[in-house]
Amino acid sequence: MADEEHIRHCMLYEFQLGRKASEAAKNICSALGQDAVSARKCQRWFEKFREGNFSLDDKSGRGHVSNFDQEALQALLVQNPQITQQELATTLNCSQKAISNQLRALGKVQKFGKWVPHELTDNNSNQRVTICSLLLSRQNHLPFLEQIVTGDEKWVLYVNLKRRPQWLDKNEAPQPRPKPDLHAKKVMLCVWWNFKGILHYELLPSNQTITSAVYSAQLERLAQALREKEPTLINRKGVILHHNNARPHTARITAEKLRQLEWEVLPQPAYSPDIAPSDYHLFSSLQNFLLGKKFNNEECLKNALTEFFASKSQEFYNRGIKMLPERWAQVVENNGNYIVD
Repeated sequence: MADEEHIRHCMLYEFQLGRKASEAAKNICSALGQDAVSARKCQRWFEKFREGNFSLDDKSGRGHVSNFDQEALQALLVQNPQITQQELATTLNCSQKAISNQLRALGKVQKFGKWVPHELTDNNSNQRVTICSLLLSRQNHLPFLEQIVTGDEKWVLYVNLKRRPQWLDKNEAPQPRPKPDLHAKKVMLCVWWNFKGILHYELLPSNQTITSAVYSAQLERLAQALREKEPTLINRKGVILHHNNARPHTARITAEKLRQLEWEVLPQPAYSPDIAPSDYHLFSSLQNFLLGKKFNNEECLKNALTEFFASKSQEFYNRGIKMLPERWAQVVENNGNYIVD
C-alpha cells in the first residue's frame, strides 16, 4: 500500500493538471495499486483544494480553509472595488471558488455603479463645495427658497420606447427589439417652475436652437407669466433665477436682460445637475411618465406635457425646491463629489 502522504501529493498533482476527482482516482490507482485511493476520498480532497487550502495535513481534510488571509482580501477590495474574482484568486494564490466563498462570508455582492455626468476635476469639486457652503449659510441666515424660479431644457421624443421583460420557456430566445433611432424625431422643452408649480413652458420650433437672443425673449415671456401668477414675487420679494451655466444662459445679451428685469441669478457650479431641481426632480419624473408613449404630432405631445404638469400636486413641486439645502449639504459632506441617487 502506498504511503498516505505520497497519495495526497499525487491528488494535488492531478488537481493542478485540471483533472476531475474520479479521473484522478483512476490514474492514481492505476499507478499505485487498485485500492490506493477511492473516488470519494479524492473528491473530498479536490473540494478542499478548490477552496484554496493546499495543505496536505489530513487534519484539515474536510475542506476547511484554515489559512486564508481574509485581511489581505479586504485590503484588495478597498484598493480596487472593481477587481474580479479571478484577479483576486491569482493575487492570493487560491482558487476562484475559495474567493467566492470568502466574499459570500463577508456579505459582499457586486453592484454596477451609476453613470455620473462628468469626471470632476479638483477645481470642479472645490467650486461645488464653496458655492454649496455659501448657499447653505445664506439659507440658514435668511431663507430664500420660495423666491427661487428654476428652469432648464430637455429633449422630448415623439416615440418613447419602453423595454419590457418577456415570459418565455427556459430555452426560448426573447424576441428582438429595434434600437431607438439615433436621429429620432424630438422637440426641445423649455420649462420654468417654482415651489408652487409650473410657471411657464414652451416647445421650441424644430428649426430653432437656444441662443442668447432666444433665451432672452423666453425670459421676457417668463416675466409676464410671473406678473400674472406671482405678482408678490415680482413686486416685493424679488425673483432669484436658478439655471445652469449653458452659454445662452450666461451670454452678455442674457445678462443685460436679467439686469433689466432686476432678477438675481443664483450661483450654480459647473457640471452639477445633481443640485439642479429640474434634473434631479422634475425631469426624472417626466421621463417615467413618457416611457412607452408615442405622439403623432406636436399638439398631442404638448397636451401630454400639460397633463403631466397638472397631475403633479403642489407638494411635488414644493419638495423639489425644498430638497436643495439637503443636497447642498450632501455636496459639502462629500467633498464636492456627485450625489448618487
